[in-house]
Amino acid sequence: MDLSNPSQENIEYMIEGIKSKLKMASAAAMQASAFSVEHYEDIQDIYEVAMGSDRLSISQVEALVSELGRLRKK
Repeated sequence: MDLSNPSQENIEYMIEGIKSKLKMASAAAMQASAFSVEHYEDIQDIYEVAMGSDRLSISQVEALVSELGRLRKK
C-alpha cells in the first residue's frame, strides 16, 4: 500500500496495523474514523515505529497508545 498520500483510507490501514501489532485489548475503542487526515504524518510516524520493531516493551506500547490518544478527534 502506498502510504505517501494522506487519505482516510491510509489512516484506516495504519490504525488497523498498529492495533494488530500492539495487540491492544481495547482495540475496538481505537477506530480509524476518530482520526483526521490533518494528523496524517504523526499517525504515519507511530505506524512506522510500531511496525519497525519486532518486540515492543510495555512502556513503548503505552507511549504509542498515549500518542494516538492525543491525536484523536475531540
